[in-house]
Amino acid sequence: MRKIFLALPLFIAVPLVAQSAPQMPGTMDTSRVTAGNYTVDPSHTLVGWRVSHFGFNDYFGIFGDATGTLTLDPKKPNASKVEITIPVSKVTTASTGLTGHLLRAGKDGGKPDFFGPAPADAKFVSKAVTVNGTRALVTGDLTLNGITKPVRLDAQFSGAGTNPFNKKETVGFHATSVIKRSNFGINYGIPMVTDEVKLDISVAFEKAS
Repeated sequence: MRKIFLALPLFIAVPLVAQSAPQMPGTMDTSRVTAGNYTVDPSHTLVGWRVSHFGFNDYFGIFGDATGTLTLDPKKPNASKVEITIPVSKVTTASTGLTGHLLRAGKDGGKPDFFGPAPADAKFVSKAVTVNGTRALVTGDLTLNGITKPVRLDAQFSGAGTNPFNKKETVGFHATSVIKRSNFGINYGIPMVTDEVKLDISVAFEKAS
């Protein structure tokens, strides 16, 4: 009887703790997505890139502070449209030397090795969206280094809900793609630094008021 009496507080406390556990604002529930126009949340949107260096290992960096729009209607998902602008000048890596090399002016008046000190923004504009459940194939045009080429994104819906800080409806997606940088006139170091660049994108959109 004494053991039962001592165990009672534990049985009472467990459900109370479960009830007070905080819930994630966003969940992978498509029914929470509402139709409308959305804008990129630049503080929580990143475009990661990865290349192989000399065949030894991969090196990677990120672009941040993206801007853009999403037009979305859950009843007509294939009619969705997305545009994203990426400030290439804000590229970041773990090495200040490499970051400086990416943005360094060309030697002796020649072309920069990569982007140069004042690169134009990159921009992706969708042309078609094919949705299958929570996944989508997004095809469109990417303009990078002044050159426009078609690319495809494999996208995955990752969550929807209301941001607890600014009270805005928010939807999130992950996407991947592979591009060849030589298609955009960025040829330095090929093949020692791979031509293929793997892109890993995490983007949040907030519903426009």
